[in-house]
Amino acid sequence: MDELLTRLRAGLPADALITDPDVTASYAHDMAGFCEAGTPAVVALPSTVEHVRHVMRTATELRVPVVPQGARTGLSGAANASDGCVVLSLIRMDRILEINPVDRIAVVEPGVINATLSREVAEHGLYYPPDPSSWETCTIGGNIGTASGGLCCVKYGVTAEYVLGLDVVLADGRLLTTGRRTAKGVAGYDLTRLFVGSEGTLGIVVRAVLALRPQPPQQLALAAEFPSAAAACAAVCAIMERGHTPSLLELMDRTTVQAVNKLARMGLPDSTEALLLAAFDTPDPAADLAAVGELCTAAGAVQVVPAEDAAESDLLLQARRLSLTALETVSSATMIDDVCVPRTRLAEMLDGTAAIAATYDLTIGVCVHAGDGNTHPVVCFDHTDPDEARRARASFDAIMALGLELGGTITGEHGVGVLKKEWLARELGPVGVELQRGIKHTFDPLGILNPGKLF
Repeated sequence: MDELLTRLRAGLPADALITDPDVTASYAHDMAGFCEAGTPAVVALPSTVEHVRHVMRTATELRVPVVPQGARTGLSGAANASDGCVVLSLIRMDRILEINPVDRIAVVEPGVINATLSREVAEHGLYYPPDPSSWETCTIGGNIGTASGGLCCVKYGVTAEYVLGLDVVLADGRLLTTGRRTAKGVAGYDLTRLFVGSEGTLGIVVRAVLALRPQPPQQLALAAEFPSAAAACAAVCAIMERGHTPSLLELMDRTTVQAVNKLARMGLPDSTEALLLAAFDTPDPAADLAAVGELCTAAGAVQVVPAEDAAESDLLLQARRLSLTALETVSSATMIDDVCVPRTRLAEMLDGTAAIAATYDLTIGVCVHAGDGNTHPVVCFDHTDPDEARRARASFDAIMALGLELGGTITGEHGVGVLKKEWLARELGPVGVELQRGIKHTFDPLGILNPGKLF
């Protein structure tokens, strides 16, 4: 410990190291439940690339694990500390280095807040689409590490589709540049995509070149109430089959709607079994909403309410934005799952989750990025009741098993971290795990980068 601190201090400013155990303990974990976290030896807060390189060179020489962190808003334990590690918090590396409207790129450091970047590029008439629900606090580095998504993915895609190039500090302190600044580029293996979603296990992202789009028109939304989740899912399939490109297509089940009603008194009917929200940012969104409204009615919607302007759209979408907050008021703790299934299997996923809730005698609300099949079952439970906590964890696993059975994946945007390690092995299979472990060994032969995550 003394040698580690001495070596780190030789290349870092005095205020870049935290050793007070009461403070370092606050850096021990992200927002995931049921995930073990160790006790860090020290927290390092670099502000330059050279600071990060110094930390990694020191860690390699002393064989000390390093756990990179952003804002710690993750939900899989990917940022959880291990015993005796250096927590490498990148929040001070928060500069937007360049916004280029001609090339439609932004160059940023990893600690830049997602919402800050979005607002800055908007001033240039540009748009950075990935918008996780924690976008006001989460960092671009964290978004890259977990390959995060958001509400707009149905039209604009996820984080991986906007990362053109990276500067990455490797485990031994070498600096690797991947990718490009150009619209096209196919030289060599795509190492950039390899780092996106790697959860800090292959290297430390210290700079990112991000693709931007022109700012779209203001979106308009509609809300459609359905008598069953199956009817709402049928509407989703019809919307996608007919070739519509909504900028948002979200679904909330009965449990979620009732929780939002109780929290915000939004006046949604108690009879609502599912609420579908759709939005368009096309040149004529009203016409698109009308067409989608007809499809919803044909699928069995009992009421379709289109917005006439942006203010009404925001009111309609408020229910979805409040869904997780509302479900957190149902009980003392929640576990948020993140299972993605083919759109054609959404109804089975929702019905299966309801059956799991009944089997384990728990409240489970589901909100869904319906346009891309990404479901977020939220298990509500009393964390002070050991039996209820056990049932919550068991139901969480049952939901993941259901997702795989339906041809889906255990995580659409939250990542694997600690929470889903055993499930990753089930999804990948032995050959897939062997190859991925081989890649990990190539980049991190000593196993010091975010140990215990993924595998």
